Amino acid sequence: MSEAMTLIAQISDLHIKAHGRLSYKKVDTQAALLRVIATLNAMQPRPDKVVITGDLVDFGTPEEYQTLKQALAGLHIPFLLMPGNHDDRQALRDAFPEHHYLQHGETLNWQMRVNGLQLLALDSSVPQKPWGYVDEAQLQWLDEQLAREPQLPTLVMLHHPPFICGIEHMDQQPLRNPAALAEIIQKHPQVERVLSGHLHRSVQARFAGTLACVAPGVSHQVAFDLAENAPANFVLEPPGFLLHRWQPQQGMTTHLCAIGNYPGPWPFYDANGLID
Repeated sequence: MSEAMTLIAQISDLHIKAHGRLSYKKVDTQAALLRVIATLNAMQPRPDKVVITGDLVDFGTPEEYQTLKQALAGLHIPFLLMPGNHDDRQALRDAFPEHHYLQHGETLNWQMRVNGLQLLALDSSVPQKPWGYVDEAQLQWLDEQLAREPQLPTLVMLHHPPFICGIEHMDQQPLRNPAALAEIIQKHPQVERVLSGHLHRSVQARFAGTLACVAPGVSHQVAFDLAENAPANFVLEPPGFLLHRWQPQQGMTTHLCAIGNYPGPWPFYDANGLID
């Protein structure tokens, strides 16, 4: 892999349960995590980092985090953790003491540099609430981090997307102060993406002069239903993740990647040209 290229894989919404229990009595989230780990380990070239944008476990218990940790031990790529509304900050810290970036402050904000790319994580989780919020201290921290190196391409990450997606039951648990976040982001044009999870679907929107991207779930997806008063349902659509590719001459591109093995690849061309 060219030294100039940086690959960040984003997986989200693992919802790991302990003791082999199924999420919503239907979804084997541990098996789903093992599938995405196998997919990531097999990638060529491999990502430089894997970022997990929240809802790591289902109910925030120590047993769930231990199950998560055991599974992630099989990931052959360095990974970074962020909390979502299903997570418990202290239980997460206790389970991953070696992740030093999680051990400071009440909220789990962190900064990381990967080659020529900066990662800034905001903890949008609110204890015992499904909706998200970033407080004034967090916004000031974000502004200061971005101001330090205004030419450094940056991914800003938080669990809750800063936009309304049209799926009503998810829009009832949004980031509650997206305008305050937008005010910071639009001051710093080096922000290449604002990355989130939470929606269990691949969704994109313009936001504060950049592109906001939501990663799909690695197991179950939120049912796609834009009807008013649509029920809160999930479906077992094909799972996926996002791969963010930064190359200085070409900029940032984001790929939606499927999890698992599928037929192919097969060639488009043979000795006679395009196969007919």
